[in-house]
Amino acid sequence: MEETKKIERNNKRDRRGGRRPARREERIPDEFEQKIIDIARVTRVMAGGKRMRFRACVAIGNKKGKVGIGLAKGADVTLAVAKAVNQAKKDLITVPIVKQTIPHAIEEKFGAARVLLKPASVGRGIIAGGIVRTIFELSGVTNVSSKVLGTNNKVNNAKCVMKALRNLRTAKAK
Repeated sequence: MEETKKIERNNKRDRRGGRRPARREERIPDEFEQKIIDIARVTRVMAGGKRMRFRACVAIGNKKGKVGIGLAKGADVTLAVAKAVNQAKKDLITVPIVKQTIPHAIEEKFGAARVLLKPASVGRGIIAGGIVRTIFELSGVTNVSSKVLGTNNKVNNAKCVMKALRNLRTAKAK
């Protein structure tokens, strides 16, 4: 009886802000691989002069069908990259993979960026340039053919590829 009162008092003390045992934070290994797409130095004109920040565009993926991109700004490059990774984790999509490729051809437009994605036979590999290759490697698609038709802007091309992957559909089983 007396011990339960002691325990109750100790619990009350914890709730009131008393000393609690130190908790060690265990780091869970991150299942997502990340690649930096673009880093840019951006300035904003203020009353006292120019304020410099960094903008980072990062793609993340688990090579099992989940991929996302994030775009964020920070005071230095590491802060911007960390914020972009957090943004990408919130914006993950699942890519439908059929026989190690995409289910059908698709052409997508985002701003001035245009991207054409076509499925490829097994063993063909990723036939894509720049950003498209990076996103497909992170998503786990191993056979695909693509062409960037519009602008050379890396960020817009990445957003265009993500929009195309979001619009892919699979045949529903009956």
